[in-house]
Amino acid sequence: MKKIGIFSGSFNPVHIGHLALANWLCEYEDLAEIWFLVTPQNPLKENKNLMDFRLRFDLVKAAISGYPKFKASDFEASLPRPSYTIRTLRALQTNYPDDRFHLIVGADNWEIMDQWKDVHNLLEEFPVLIYPRKGYEPVIPRHLPQVRTVNAPLLEISSSFIREAMKEGKDVRFFLPEAIRNQINPLKQTQ
Repeated sequence: MKKIGIFSGSFNPVHIGHLALANWLCEYEDLAEIWFLVTPQNPLKENKNLMDFRLRFDLVKAAISGYPKFKASDFEASLPRPSYTIRTLRALQTNYPDDRFHLIVGADNWEIMDQWKDVHNLLEEFPVLIYPRKGYEPVIPRHLPQVRTVNAPLLEISSSFIREAMKEGKDVRFFLPEAIRNQINPLKQTQ
């Protein structure tokens, strides 16, 4: 059974922090692959600065091209909306019964997981790997042995930082994967 990490997010846009974290998880947490699951719309976030789904997916696909342990996934686009993580993970498990899916979340998201749909079932059915975020110290109840923190490097780069910097005319080329630097100009037009 292959261990697959599900790195779900809007990737608005994907950046080097996402890639560095995913690379670390593959190499140090014994995950066979990381699937970058591009979400159409997070039910807990506003939609106002969200780039087109297809553009975000294509940027992820280009950014990870050539690395065999990474896969871009638009799986959630075919599921009913709103997109709930528990539904997505169950659908993935049904479609790929020979794989074992591990949800990857930041410590900031761990803090608000009680707002997620059917979170108790999710935490019982799927392993969860929590990566560090500045200002958050995850507390994991003992009755959740499938949930654990990982000692990944703290990477404080965010998509919102990149969008804001671009709006201000800043040069952010080294925050973006080389493969998408020339494709990111459409970002300026969506603001």
